[in-house]
Amino acid sequence: MSKFSAELIGTMILIILGDGVVANVLLNRSKGQNSGWIVIAVGWGLAVAVAVYAVGSVSGGHLNPAVTMGLAAIGKFPWSDVPRYVAAQMIGAFLGAGIVWLAYLPHWKETPDAGAKLGIFCTAPAIRHPLSNLLTEIIGTFILVLGALAIPSPTNLSVELGFSAGLGPLLVGLLVLSIGVSLGGPTGYAINPARDLGPRIAHFVLPIHGKGNSDWRYAWIPVVGPLAGGTLGALFYRLVWTA
Repeated sequence: MSKFSAELIGTMILIILGDGVVANVLLNRSKGQNSGWIVIAVGWGLAVAVAVYAVGSVSGGHLNPAVTMGLAAIGKFPWSDVPRYVAAQMIGAFLGAGIVWLAYLPHWKETPDAGAKLGIFCTAPAIRHPLSNLLTEIIGTFILVLGALAIPSPTNLSVELGFSAGLGPLLVGLLVLSIGVSLGGPTGYAINPARDLGPRIAHFVLPIHGKGNSDWRYAWIPVVGPLAGGTLGALFYRLVWTA
């Protein structure tokens, strides 16, 4: 498997399980309907862990342009490979969203709420305030990238301390769960440009019954915010942990 294929497949798995849990909670006549925010947050955390376990040994399991650019910003990833990784992540996110659409095919017609359908594919703010929404995404992704760098560091996951490096993806999944339950309320915690933009494009092109618009006026925030937050989180890690 190439690194490009690994990032594509890993991001696809991430979106199948992540958007899938949102569909399970929001779509009418789903057996998980109305099971709540905690189920969504747990589902996304497990989605990250499963996806990173699946492809991490091949590509590093970035699955997120904010992670890729953050690592590049501190010299832990070559800038020349950034476009290839981001392209793979975007394609994988788009394909994953399409698979979720297929998995829940009869339920779109049963669900009249166009906003709920959009929320399965991408994020939207609870209170629309662009500056505040942008700050929330910056903060959430700052914590994500900072934690993703700190958790698997040798000072944390080492045999001497009684831990295995194989715990890294699971712990990063728990980090995403923590971000979801603590910081996810204002914007739905995209914290990943591919996770939001790829499925938003899928929402735009797929023949979803009664889907409404794809809210392109908001779409820049879950792209710019995570890219800024991820870069800041990586720079902060280098400044504080490795200075």
